[in-house]
Amino acid sequence: MKYPDLEIDLLRAFVAVAETGSFTLAADIVGRSQSAVSQKVLRLEELLQKKVFERTSRSLTLTREGERLLVAARRMLEFNDSLVRELTEPPASGSLRLGVSEDFVPDQLPRLLARFGRLYPGVYLDLMTGLSGDLLAAYDDGQLDAVICKKDGHGNRGRVIWREPLVWMASADFKLDFSRPARLVMLRAPCSYRDIMVSTLDNVRREWVAVCTASSLMGIQAAVAGGLGVTVLAGSLVQEGMQILSAPDHWPALPMTEIAVLGEDGESGHLVKAIVTFLTEHLTKGSGPLMAA
Repeated sequence: MKYPDLEIDLLRAFVAVAETGSFTLAADIVGRSQSAVSQKVLRLEELLQKKVFERTSRSLTLTREGERLLVAARRMLEFNDSLVRELTEPPASGSLRLGVSEDFVPDQLPRLLARFGRLYPGVYLDLMTGLSGDLLAAYDDGQLDAVICKKDGHGNRGRVIWREPLVWMASADFKLDFSRPARLVMLRAPCSYRDIMVSTLDNVRREWVAVCTASSLMGIQAAVAGGLGVTVLAGSLVQEGMQILSAPDHWPALPMTEIAVLGEDGESGHLVKAIVTFLTEHLTKGSGPLMAA
């Protein structure tokens, strides 16, 4: 029995829809129109003679067959990309001491780094994660070859690779009480999130009091989810048990945060460019971040 060929572009469209949960967001990732992505998924379903998504006006979920296909499709795309890269690009190899800010897509980064390791087996990553200020200090001291960190507050250093809206966030059961000063949960100084939070409230004459200072993003998230107070972080860092506050008169609009890479011009620049190119090509937009132009 002759089986139909599963075309790579159909699988790539399917995976993009599955990972973002949206035909619109998937269209941005694969560089096609929404209707073209929809047609590719329909074509895939025709080839398999099975539905891969359950669609309603409000939701999009994988069927059981779609879940099985997603696992295999990811492997097939990874093999395709690895083979094409191997045949068309010089193999990347060497060791890279890389610092990555805690707030750079933490939900996606472990999976992406694991995939990078499979695609580039000749690259050894010595990875350090932490707050941007600490990583920049380590980079300046020669302890790191490259850093992916917040650009805010650090002048014009580095090339922006990621932009994301900042939001006010609090616990899910947080109750607005504008008769009292805002209770703020902060990262320790120096911190651009902290500076933006304070200056934004001062600009609208909103009184505030610091009720908790933490030394990590995990500590901030735990304090906010537990109901200690309000904070400002990138939108992708909102977790279960938290909500985004949207009363503009008391929680004013916030700027975008920018993530930049430093170290592309150093001795390990070819490795830095390889991993940055990989990350910016494979990051999804399901949680609100916007790729830099």
